Amino acid sequence: MKRIFFLFALLTLLAACGKRAPLVGISSGRSATGLSTLSPNYPNAILRAGGVPVIFPTIDTEEAAEALVASVDAVVFSGGPDIDPSYYGETHWNETVKVDTVRDVSDLLLMKAALASGKPILGICRGEQLLNVVLGGSLIQDIPTQVDTVVKHSGGALHRIGVEKGSVLYKLFGVDSLTVNSFHHQAVNRVAPGVRVTAHAPDGVVEAYEYGDRLIAVQFHPEGMVRTDESWLALFRHFLSMVR
Repeated sequence: MKRIFFLFALLTLLAACGKRAPLVGISSGRSATGLSTLSPNYPNAILRAGGVPVIFPTIDTEEAAEALVASVDAVVFSGGPDIDPSYYGETHWNETVKVDTVRDVSDLLLMKAALASGKPILGICRGEQLLNVVLGGSLIQDIPTQVDTVVKHSGGALHRIGVEKGSVLYKLFGVDSLTVNSFHHQAVNRVAPGVRVTAHAPDGVVEAYEYGDRLIAVQFHPEGMVRTDESWLALFRHFLSMVR
């Protein structure tokens, strides 16, 4: 009830100011029975930043993807399972690589529609990896067996990342190092053409990148960090400010 009241109050305030709150589509996952699933952290972060979240179900046609993207002002690609390595010309590295072929098809269609639309895109965790793959890059399939590192990238572990000067993250936080969370065992490997890497973990793993002036991708989960550190709302507010 409190969330509904907050959303109503936000929409009323924006309407009074003569400005509609940006609609933000968010890709979802699937349960074992095929139901759409999504951590509430994603829509909550969008709401608190001043946007209106719209949860996208999984789809399987270009027409559906184009219609969904056309209905919103920006798109967030959320975290989830591994992306099938066949999409970047590789076979499964080992048994840790777990894919959801239905979600892969859906997310790839949605990503291509979003890129074609020119609307702002925010990729988070799997979303960052997905964007790199669609743009022509590849992934490290299993960090523990492919990267010589002491950095823990899974289980919500916290670690520092180095931030490039001039990047969105640097402009928002004004520092060249940030503490982030980690819930992944895959990461960007070959960087896609045109992608500008803007943050690295101490072991060299890509933690953030930008593509043009309307696409931002991060390997960590800022929507989760917002719960205890409101400064991370700056990233979501910047994302919403990219809506034309």
